[in-house]
Amino acid sequence: MGCKCKSGMGVLLFAFGHPKKQDRNEQSGKKQTQRIALLGIILLVVFLLSFSIGRYGVPVSEVIRIFISRVFPMKQTWTAEMATVVLNIRLPRIVMACLVGCALSAAGASYQGVFQNPMASPDILGASSGAAFGAALAILLGGSMRIITLAAFASSLVTVMAVYLIAQRAPGLRVVNLILAGIMVGSLFTAGTSYIKLVADPTNQLPAITYWMMGSLSGSKLKQVAFVIVPIALGLIPLILIRWQVNILTLGDEEARTLGVNTSRLRLVVILCATLITAASVSVSGMIGWVGLVIPHLCRKLVGNNYRYLLPASMIAGAIFLLIVDNVSRNLLAVEIPIGILTAFIGAPFFIYLIAKREKTL
Repeated sequence: MGCKCKSGMGVLLFAFGHPKKQDRNEQSGKKQTQRIALLGIILLVVFLLSFSIGRYGVPVSEVIRIFISRVFPMKQTWTAEMATVVLNIRLPRIVMACLVGCALSAAGASYQGVFQNPMASPDILGASSGAAFGAALAILLGGSMRIITLAAFASSLVTVMAVYLIAQRAPGLRVVNLILAGIMVGSLFTAGTSYIKLVADPTNQLPAITYWMMGSLSGSKLKQVAFVIVPIALGLIPLILIRWQVNILTLGDEEARTLGVNTSRLRLVVILCATLITAASVSVSGMIGWVGLVIPHLCRKLVGNNYRYLLPASMIAGAIFLLIVDNVSRNLLAVEIPIGILTAFIGAPFFIYLIAKREKTL
């Protein structure tokens, strides 16, 4: 009788979980939620401070009053130059930095979960190489900034589509095929970009292509923000809604199938969404590397490996990181430093640190 009672109790504990363990999970969830909220507060502070940082200083109090005046009429204490700098020059660039940082970091975290590889990054499927080729071709043909952005976005999507079709036809593991196909197709588009640079006009076109590939947010306009916010939203919203299922993918395909998850469909959805936001980001900012590799790893130290918390934390931290780096790039020297150079200075040493440490991070 006693054995039956113990067996029944074991079934109940397996089905509903141990009360103490549930309490610990709830406490851990509250702590992680608080940390994400703290990141949100830090983002808000950095966002406001970014408007006051620059060669034309604007006090934070005036920045807040300028924004409030757009909604509620109030006495003007700021100059017309301040309003122009805040709304027309710095606002598009600051919002763009937040969007691109958020998207690249979310894409990096998603790729690392899908491919079960801590070294995975947003350009793993050749999206960045494809975007660079499209932008270089548009610059060579004399396209406007809007045409360059559209060409980079379209070329990036075509590249990833080609990678996916090749991986589908190749025998063997699909995850490995995707990575190998991404390397191969990315190399082809990189070669195409190199040829375009070879035949480009060295006076105007070649410098423009080179500067675009270094990555920069200078010259961001509200029209570009409006263009990029739609595909980024279309990619981020599904990732947020299915982020708990990415945890199941990290267990492996066999374990995921036993839990009733269609791994092939889920992996395809995550890859498409992550690629969409990567393509949109690269099309407006150029080649900004390392964000999708560095930020998710730092967020794992902060909130753990659970994608329920990791993905939102990565999105917010990515926006903070790129916003800070952009502030440095436009204020450190008299001549603006391309933001891709600064992120490489931070990302490369971190990559070496990951290799040297050799810890299992997923």
